[in-house]
Amino acid sequence: MKHSKSLIPVEEAVRTVLDATESFGTELVSLEDSLGRVLREDIKADRDMPPFDRVSMDGIAINYKAFEMGKRSFPIENIQAAGSEQKTLQKNDHCLEAMTGAMLPAGTDTIIPYELIRIENGRAELQVNEVHYFQNIHKKGLDRKKNQILIPAHTVISAAEIGVLATVGKSTVKVGKLPKVAIISTGDELVDVSEIPEAYQIRKSNVHTIASTLRSLELNPDLFHIKDDKNKLRATIKSLLEEYDVLMFSGAVSKGKFDFLPEILDDLSVQKLFHKVKQRPGKPFWFGKKERTTIFAFPGNPVSAYVSCLKYFVPWLDKSLNRKTEDKAFAVLAEDFLFKPELTYFLQVKIENKKGVLLAYPLAGNGSGDLANLSDNDAFIELPSDKNEFKKGEFYPIIQYRF
Repeated sequence: MKHSKSLIPVEEAVRTVLDATESFGTELVSLEDSLGRVLREDIKADRDMPPFDRVSMDGIAINYKAFEMGKRSFPIENIQAAGSEQKTLQKNDHCLEAMTGAMLPAGTDTIIPYELIRIENGRAELQVNEVHYFQNIHKKGLDRKKNQILIPAHTVISAAEIGVLATVGKSTVKVGKLPKVAIISTGDELVDVSEIPEAYQIRKSNVHTIASTLRSLELNPDLFHIKDDKNKLRATIKSLLEEYDVLMFSGAVSKGKFDFLPEILDDLSVQKLFHKVKQRPGKPFWFGKKERTTIFAFPGNPVSAYVSCLKYFVPWLDKSLNRKTEDKAFAVLAEDFLFKPELTYFLQVKIENKKGVLLAYPLAGNGSGDLANLSDNDAFIELPSDKNEFKKGEFYPIIQYRF
């Protein structure tokens, strides 16, 4: 649905963004490069786990019947080491030393740890009178059976999954291909981080905030800056539309004399899906598509750009990659708060966990240009547009950026 002049509600903007997701295909990556990626295949056990009856404590392996018949002293026949072929107990009233991780020797069914025996002259003397059948043995197939799914597709690969992938021999892993993303800042007032700005200039910050957010999601965006020159802006954007899956802009979408971006995107036949959302901060947010390229054009103020990235781009990416996500988080307002405009308000809050309940302390700052206030807070709490008084103790959804 196209919207021209009117503001659209946040809920409609979210639906529109999530209805415009893309699939970027799959690719094979090495096990070492798979951390943080989204699986595109079910990972199954290639054999039982564990693959054999496994000794789980260093000690001796005996036949339990010998213990039942009163045997407490066992001649040691041999040693069953981890990583060696299975040995066999030759006499039922003897024992083998057995190491953690080794196959359970054939003819044995009970492990007695070294702490409970004394070894003298090649014999193991039990120091206890209570032993249980099959104790200290990790039974074959107890954890998982062969061909059982260990990790379902669409799981985000963490260090825990890396270990599972390794144990089933997945040296390469099929994962969702990531989009190629460009982050573009605009404006003559912006200079590089390494430069000393003039009195009328500021250093670039939005692109670095957004880029770091994307890198935490395993993306590796390219950064560009374009001066307030309409022809150069048009030429650069035309080229980027042909090369990237996602363009993310910071600035030039409001009503300023040099806010050329909406006009240029229209000239380049980019479909506008909406422009301006009923929210604060971030009202001028522009969103659209051209073929398979998706465009997120955020306002230039730093808080506006950041919250819009978290609220819209991150869920869009999760859905595009079919990534499993956690349930929406909620927090309790720790203080009364008043906000009169009929806009959804993303209020900056400090989060405190008290006995499992997240308390949100408002720290609004000095508007959407107050970048420093972000570092004083932990999250945005989303206050609905249909009321203006928000009471202590009320629950609202939050977008956490610090954990």
